[in-house]
Amino acid sequence: MTPLPIELHPVGSVRSPYKTKGDAPRQGRLSDTISEIVIEEEYRPALWQIEGRKHLWILCWFDRADRTILRAVPPGTSVEKGVFAIRSPDRPNPDSLCMVDLIGVKDGVLKVRGLDAFDGTPVVDIKVYSAEIDCACEG
Repeated sequence: MTPLPIELHPVGSVRSPYKTKGDAPRQGRLSDTISEIVIEEEYRPALWQIEGRKHLWILCWFDRADRTILRAVPPGTSVEKGVFAIRSPDRPNPDSLCMVDLIGVKDGVLKVRGLDAFDGTPVVDIKVYSAEIDCACEG
């Protein structure tokens, strides 16, 4: 298959205490660690009125992931699965979707809780969480 000419423009980058693979939690929501997302100057107007939100979806590009991995053994199991069946950071296109708690916004920097990205990870997009749309919970 011929690769599509996809062009991504990071809107910011992550400041976090996670520097290497063993540092980051298995899933961001399992951690109370505070991180920051520094938004590029040209994209800061897109933050207008985001302060009132409680949760955000953060789309990152895991630039240090292994793009050749197609199967892995998830933590806590002994059964290998395809990366599309699990949440492995190693995958053909290492995009990461993580729901975070928004703690605050100041001078183009989002302070968030629950992000599992390494320090310096590019942020591709930010979307607001909507319980009406995003929750697939059954009553």
